[in-house]
Amino acid sequence: MAERHPYSPGGAGAIAAAITQFRNALPAKINAETLKKLAIAPNNESYIINILRFLGVIDADGTKTEAAASAFAKDDEEFQKEFGAMVEAAYSELFNLHHEKTWELPENRLISFFRTADQTSAITGKRQASTFQALASFAGHGKALEPPKPIQARQPKEAKPKGEKPTRAQIEKPVITSHDVGKDQPRAFGLTVRVEVNLPPAGDQETYDRIFRSIRENLLNAK
Repeated sequence: MAERHPYSPGGAGAIAAAITQFRNALPAKINAETLKKLAIAPNNESYIINILRFLGVIDADGTKTEAAASAFAKDDEEFQKEFGAMVEAAYSELFNLHHEKTWELPENRLISFFRTADQTSAITGKRQASTFQALASFAGHGKALEPPKPIQARQPKEAKPKGEKPTRAQIEKPVITSHDVGKDQPRAFGLTVRVEVNLPPAGDQETYDRIFRSIRENLLNAK
């Protein structure tokens, strides 16, 4: 048996997105192409169309109804009242059973009703119940719903071009100081001593001999 009560497989978010969008601007005609342009319920547009048609927001051709044009143009309080009347009319069988308590029915009671009325599976019954609760929230009953936020695509990381040469900072080696030199590393140290001898111009041979003898004894032969 075909389901008489519509549902959204994408959850309440798609329903919230549709109603919020059409409260801002209700097109003269709504079809699957309209929802695609608005990015509402991607790949599930037909389910939202069925819900809008079931509520009387659009007719069989997708044209907006006078009741919808009136309700969606009102402020929040008036919209809730008129939209609630549209929900009550659409779910008249459910409201005839529970009257005003229908708005507050728990999910398990709603699932039981939809499964019995439409002979649906547990999954479909749960989705039908979730759809009713989403619509009830826009009629001022239950927790208010907000449309899902658009998902922002991640920015791909910039790939380094192949063959790119490493920067100087990447290849520069640390400087090794004398404190870092280990026993296994040869020391490359050298020592040069420059000796400058100023001979007195008035000195005699004996003076010169004493000077060079002192250099030989104290510098050249020093241990």
